[in-house]
Amino acid sequence: MLIVGVCKGEGVAAVQKERGGMTDVHSPAKGRDGGLSIIRKLAPFLWPSDKQWVRRRVVLALLALLLSKIVAVGTPFLYKAAVDVLAGEDVDPVWALGIGAVGITVAYGMARLLTIGFQQLRDVLFAAVGQRALRQIALETFNHVHALSLRYHITRKTGGLSRIIERGVKGVEFLLRFLLFSIAPLVVELAMIAAVLAVVFDIWYLVAVVVTIFVYVWFTFRVTEWRVTIRREMNEQDTDANQKAIDSLLNFETVKYFGAEEREANRYDGAMERYVFAALKTSYSLAFLNFGQAFLISGGLVVVMIMAAVGVADGTLTVGDFVMVNAYMIQITMPLNFLGTVYREIRQSLVDMGEMFDLLAHPAEVQDKPGAPDLAVAGGQITFQDVQFGYQEGHLILKGVTLEVPAGRTVAIVGPSGSGKSTIGRLLFRFYDTSDGALLIDGQDIRDVTQKSLHAAIGVVPQDTVLFNDTIYYNIAYGRPEASRAEIVEAARAAKIHDFISGLPDGYDTTVGERGLKLSGGEKQRVGIARTILKNPPILLLDEATSALDTETESEIQHELQAMGEGRTVITIAHRLSTIAHADRIVVLENGQIVEEGTHDALIARNGRYASLWHRQAAEDDAA
Repeated sequence: MLIVGVCKGEGVAAVQKERGGMTDVHSPAKGRDGGLSIIRKLAPFLWPSDKQWVRRRVVLALLALLLSKIVAVGTPFLYKAAVDVLAGEDVDPVWALGIGAVGITVAYGMARLLTIGFQQLRDVLFAAVGQRALRQIALETFNHVHALSLRYHITRKTGGLSRIIERGVKGVEFLLRFLLFSIAPLVVELAMIAAVLAVVFDIWYLVAVVVTIFVYVWFTFRVTEWRVTIRREMNEQDTDANQKAIDSLLNFETVKYFGAEEREANRYDGAMERYVFAALKTSYSLAFLNFGQAFLISGGLVVVMIMAAVGVADGTLTVGDFVMVNAYMIQITMPLNFLGTVYREIRQSLVDMGEMFDLLAHPAEVQDKPGAPDLAVAGGQITFQDVQFGYQEGHLILKGVTLEVPAGRTVAIVGPSGSGKSTIGRLLFRFYDTSDGALLIDGQDIRDVTQKSLHAAIGVVPQDTVLFNDTIYYNIAYGRPEASRAEIVEAARAAKIHDFISGLPDGYDTTVGERGLKLSGGEKQRVGIARTILKNPPILLLDEATSALDTETESEIQHELQAMGEGRTVITIAHRLSTIAHADRIVVLENGQIVEEGTHDALIARNGRYASLWHRQAAEDDAA
């Protein structure tokens, strides 16, 4: 499962410029939660208090597990009885069952079948529980990532984040399967076999088996802990290589513009070289672990079988006893052979889940107050009251901005790069909360209402409309998913893009490609406008919505934006002044403060900062 998010390029650049640098707010925590802590976090998904069917399935799965182990531990007795009957030994009537060697063999086969049957029943019963837990954790992580602040998403690395989520979810699946159905059953089975060896045979058999298991487990855990460190290094290199690959592919056009294919390939190959080096260390250490395990198991098996052989030779044990001891040793060694792999994967799963739970523990910077009401929009009046804000402590971007946007009016905000224009838009949408002062809509502080209702009331047309890699119909319908096809077509007509769509071979079912790259800038922008028209919000935020377009396309779209703004409260953030001359009021922002405001004509007549910007741009246009 790969989750890839793309931030608006212009937004990243603008925020970085306004911040004067930024810190990485999502760096992984150095200290991870312990294994028991992670398992405790996982427990509610397996034993939910409000889902009785889940708890019943868990209990039945554990019961099936216990039955399978009881049958498995009892099966070698049938094997012993069959061998003794065939060897002519005196057989206890209880085990002979009065059915002869063939009948005992059939019973042995049935016991083996029952063991497998109970194991499969256990898997069937638990499958729905495990998949439900997996789905819930994945959904919770996905929702949490969307709830994190814009600050987080601007600074994160998409490839690394997707890898953390992917490995974490897979870790949950592995942990559920192996911790419950490998480690726990192994412990139960070893305890039962140890009891049988002590009671039926001799205490020394138990001692030999316990010593073998103890040394084996000690060796396995020590070596595996060492290998986990190597595996973590391999994961880090894997994450780095994946991040570089995704970053390069997302910037495909830039790579082409600068002829940097070889440079990008070298970066990726360098990351893969480090990954391969770590992967080879993992493979070599695995070979050492496997050989060491085989040596210890073989040694223990030989010791126990020698003891049984001596017992048969001196008449204290039967041939069936020898075979039964061998069967028990095989039952012990087979799961133990996987212990190293299972333990390593469980440890790695805990590491991967720890990274994912660290992500879940990352607090959302902007949160609703408990019991916050929905925003009630009457007219859509927007008020900034002495707003101060900085992306970093001690470095203010907005320095006491006071501004009122009357309901149903259009106010344009202009100014040089880094003056805080885009920051005003982000504060209005509540990507961030103000450091000081307040931002009101119809007299309601936006910090006191739900974010969902606030976002529903505001329609945004950004400079670069980013589309989903889906159909044009889906992208327009994103503004209001429940809208009818007729409403979607009407929104496309209003955005002057219906005729273009109708001329495509697949019409509205045309796929737009990654981020809408199959469409031109103007076409993408019109789809974005149609999407916002369909949303039909009372407040519009136009964040340099035409500055990336050519003059002819800009002029066409400008008329559509003006038509869309009729009857709505509109804040237009603009760099090109010719696009906002019609605004009811123009606000000039400089160094985080309002230095001028008024109508276009009044500001030109004042011959101040706005007039200077206007004449400069006019001269540049004439020169062009």
